[in-house]
Amino acid sequence: QVQLVESGGGLVQAGDSLRLSCAASGRSFGSYTMGWFRQAPGKEREFVAGISWSGLTTRYADSVKGRFTISRDNAKNTLYLQMNSLKPEDTAIYYCTANRGTVILDRPSRYDYWGQGTQVTVSS
Repeated sequence: QVQLVESGGGLVQAGDSLRLSCAASGRSFGSYTMGWFRQAPGKEREFVAGISWSGLTTRYADSVKGRFTISRDNAKNTLYLQMNSLKPEDTAIYYCTANRGTVILDRPSRYDYWGQGTQVTVSS
């Protein structure tokens, strides 16, 4: 089992950057495929980015490709999401999630553990 706690959200202006962090408890963090999802008001939760247990494989939603970077530090049990060139449409609650499988999946139902989320608001 793993517990996830996100941090780093906030209110920024369009074009700014933010770095989200996700601290994980448990000794098996390095064995999980990890992901970031987001959910805007009135919308379904959507995949943002995912990373394999080794960090060698990543996957991004088309809407964030080239602007966001997912990374992980298994020694620190921490997942990151560097968000650059933020847009108002990036406004959402961002969730960290873990999957016991080895494939980076884009459906929320396929993930086993979730954090409580951190709010990101981008003003125009």
